[in-house]
Amino acid sequence: MQKNILVLYYTQTGQLEDIVKNIAQPFEDKKDEFAVTYYNIKLKEDFPFPWPSDVFFNTFPESYLQIPREIVPPPEEVLNKKFDLIIFGYQVWYLTPSIPIISFLKSGYAENILKDTPVVTVSGTRNMWMLSQEKLKVYLKNLNAKLVGNIALVDRHDNYTSVLTILRWLTTGKKEKSGLLPAAGISDKEISGAGKYGEIIKRHFEDNDWQNLQPDLVENGAVEIRPFLVRVEKVGNKIFTVWSNLIIKKKEKRPLLIKFFKVYLMAAIWIISPIVLVFHILLAPILRSKRQKQKKYLQGINLK
Repeated sequence: MQKNILVLYYTQTGQLEDIVKNIAQPFEDKKDEFAVTYYNIKLKEDFPFPWPSDVFFNTFPESYLQIPREIVPPPEEVLNKKFDLIIFGYQVWYLTPSIPIISFLKSGYAENILKDTPVVTVSGTRNMWMLSQEKLKVYLKNLNAKLVGNIALVDRHDNYTSVLTILRWLTTGKKEKSGLLPAAGISDKEISGAGKYGEIIKRHFEDNDWQNLQPDLVENGAVEIRPFLVRVEKVGNKIFTVWSNLIIKKKEKRPLLIKFFKVYLMAAIWIISPIVLVFHILLAPILRSKRQKQKKYLQGINLK
């Protein structure tokens, strides 16, 4: 009897779709054993790509505060089938799962699809996904899903280079290398090689050994934790909380506040972030043990 696999995701550029399809390929190769269904989440009113700069920054408060939009109902083949495994691909917007993902999770359809089902989350991001994953863990727990694994693929370039390339990609649609800047996003090699994680997932699925899946994924490079970026994310979440609530509250001043936020965000990336890095390095000997515990936790799937 075939086992049913759902590959659920939202993508604008197609990068995440390539990742999750490569991860699902080992299941596709065994069509006598597995039936794979793909569900690309759709909003009734979707976001543009490439993003006009004003639209991109204007999306910030609703994104960070996890305010949903209405989604197109999932197809019948998704709603009326019980799945044995869900591969859940998501993007990170403003240190939070993207609005389309939040919209699905809050839609009323999510619980019926996710309830009592093993879920492997897959993110394809610039580099800061750790605390977004913590937020997603809460949703999955509340929806009675069983988080059994996590894969986090990132842009391997340094933090500042990746800022420039991702902004170029989002606002112009140009991913390829240009001038002194490398290609944006996750490398083609890592995307094409993501099938190895699918092989690992399939093996644990066949052995009914979910308990050891995440350690196996981590050992094979599925999750990299950069302690400095965890610190940046923590600071960023505190600041974003203030800014997002201020913009939502002061509706009449929103256009002006969005402009101030844009300037602040650029200053934070290029000025405040290096200061945080200096303190991170200076405190390394004192906080080594704490950071190791934090790293181990964030590489895992448990929720504090």
